[in-house]
Amino acid sequence: MGKNGQVPTLQRVTTELPAGFDALRAEARAEGYRFVERLANDWISLTARFDRDGEALLAVRVNGVLAGIGGLTIDPVVLDALRMRRFYVRLAYRRSGIGRKMATALLEPARSAGGLVTVNAAPASTAFWESLGFAADARDGHTHVYQLHKRFLLK
Repeated sequence: MGKNGQVPTLQRVTTELPAGFDALRAEARAEGYRFVERLANDWISLTARFDRDGEALLAVRVNGVLAGIGGLTIDPVVLDALRMRRFYVRLAYRRSGIGRKMATALLEPARSAGGLVTVNAAPASTAFWESLGFAADARDGHTHVYQLHKRFLLK
């Protein structure tokens, strides 16, 4: 549940960046975050479309407003790892559970493979990532890692 009882909805981004993306990008830029701009440039140039096996890009909306975006890709440096990327929640929607909902939704399908997920956390987001179980590990272009544990179904 978001702020004021608003329920956030997740949407997988597949063919085009979501409506409201330009406002989200402008807000991120004003805060000094350039990675949302990189997301737009990579998307337009077809460099990163979050469409390989295990990858996904999610948008989260609250009452129709684009509140956040974030993705999971194959890590470009760490073998057999995934990487959280381009993860941004607009200021008005932070500390409402939206980021956690998005991150959890991205991590859940990856659990069947096990392995690592890396993230290069901005200093202001370190506590968030650590609250999700990511551990500090500053190397190979990332700041934190998360060990995925396979879930086994009992029959």
